[in-house]
Amino acid sequence: MREFLDAAVMLLLGVAAVVGLRLLHGLTAVRASPLAAGPFLSGGQPDEHAWSRFHARWYVLTLLFLAFDVEMLFMYPWAVVVADMGAAAVVEMFTFLGLLMCGVVYAWREGALRWA
Repeated sequence: MREFLDAAVMLLLGVAAVVGLRLLHGLTAVRASPLAAGPFLSGGQPDEHAWSRFHARWYVLTLLFLAFDVEMLFMYPWAVVVADMGAAAVVEMFTFLGLLMCGVVYAWREGALRWA
């Protein structure tokens, strides 16, 4: 019976937290119309609408950014445990880096690294 009581208390705390945060938002929110309030862009007005289309060349550049971003995401925890795991961890990381390099070579071939 104690487990159900603990679960009920956690459920009530979760619901109370959500209700409290919604109330806090309601008290502190800006009361402007979403269409009248312009987006903040370093203090200036944006040149185009947020729903405007992007050129397809940015897709490959985004994939390149994600490749490097995911690389860092996995390298930090790996650096913590590499001394304990030994050579197997080094082989796994270089395999992972090799797969990411395939993405970089693809982006290079598609011209994502040409900035002009």
